[in-house]
Amino acid sequence: VLLLRSVPQTLVSLVPQLPAQAEPSDPTAAAADPAPAAMEFALVDGEKFSPSCSTLVMPALSIGNVGQLAVDLLIPSAKARRVAYLDEPSVLPCIGNDAFGPDAVGDLALALEEYESPSHGLAFIQQRSPVITGMMVSFAKNVANFISSIGKDHVVILSSLDSGKRRVIDASSDMLYYLSSCNEDGSDPECEKLGWKKLEEYDPSQRLWKCLASLIEGGVLSEDMADDPEEMTASDYYATLPFAALFFACKAKGLKVSCVLCYCSEGDNMPESFHLAEAVCKLRGQDPEQFHGNGSNGWTIPLSWKSIYGPPPDMSIF
Repeated sequence: VLLLRSVPQTLVSLVPQLPAQAEPSDPTAAAADPAPAAMEFALVDGEKFSPSCSTLVMPALSIGNVGQLAVDLLIPSAKARRVAYLDEPSVLPCIGNDAFGPDAVGDLALALEEYESPSHGLAFIQQRSPVITGMMVSFAKNVANFISSIGKDHVVILSSLDSGKRRVIDASSDMLYYLSSCNEDGSDPECEKLGWKKLEEYDPSQRLWKCLASLIEGGVLSEDMADDPEEMTASDYYATLPFAALFFACKAKGLKVSCVLCYCSEGDNMPESFHLAEAVCKLRGQDPEQFHGNGSNGWTIPLSWKSIYGPPPDMSIF
């Protein structure tokens, strides 16, 4: 199954652009953005959303696909069942063979799906393709509305950060960072107990973070928000990432939100995906050994990982 990503570069790329012929000062231009289409879903035959799965885990697409890989690891390990196919108009269509196995039997995987594991009290949304440029805020609001409507109360967002943006190199390369809705400054005592660091770049009083929160709450993009990428500071980078829009959208719906983040580079990021998946277990007070999977430490390795970097080379060429 293809895992595709899309990383915005400025806050402007999170929302639709004004028509080219409209002047920025034209009051009708600010209202030109039509109401976003609602998100729909289709339940799998015989399935329903379980009230016992109150915590929902989902990725926010970013560098290295780490959040998606972590969710791909958690779904088969928790023996989660696919409950619904989700249709969000901003997500690019994507289709592939069975992602989890153990055998490829032609059970198609689509771009956006919801899974649940009542035995572990976990629900998952897996997103396998990116959001159309300019529609991230609309997507985040639709997802938050859906999560709230099916009775979930805690959202765990898994994502990655570009290691090239780090200002300080930690002695521990596998350090995890978090952002929580528990307090206005993003801190959470429970996450601190786990040894994670709050994302220092989050400052709700900083201009871009405030602008993003305003957009989520129904505000419009003003001219002063349209920053030149060359003028953005290192801290501005974080407010343009998909996890930030999802964080504010879920928070606005009254949901508890925990973003778990790690730095990485492009390449083989399976170790980082294990790290994020383990973080979910720690946050839930669970041990991966309880999964009794076919891999190390209780994990079940998804079938799609066998060809995630393509087939092995034909050895006859050497």
